[in-house]
Amino acid sequence: MDIIKLLFESPKVDVESKDTYGRTPLSWAAERGHEAVVKLLLETGKVDVESKDTVYGRTPLSRAAEGGHEAVVKLLLETGKVDVESKDEGYGRTPLSWAAVGGHEAVVKLLRWSI
Repeated sequence: MDIIKLLFESPKVDVESKDTYGRTPLSWAAERGHEAVVKLLLETGKVDVESKDTVYGRTPLSRAAEGGHEAVVKLLLETGKVDVESKDEGYGRTPLSWAAVGGHEAVVKLLRWSI
């Protein structure tokens, strides 16, 4: 993780860069449940936790909730900058509904208490 931390701290690296789907490194790390990477990205202070992709309008919180990544959901909620009731543009679902559809009870509880 030290190498990733050094990479994120480099002025030559744009931690908010977007791919052809409008997704950021935070979005991908959240979806895959990479807690340590999400934490490092948040620590840079340079990421938009509410960044929506251009295909479905989904946030990192929505992606983490769908995957049932409880630790990542907690990290995102702790920023105090996420909209728990944000609806995506593809399906009109909130992070809570994504977690519920996936049967991720612990994430559902986290999000329910954050509304």
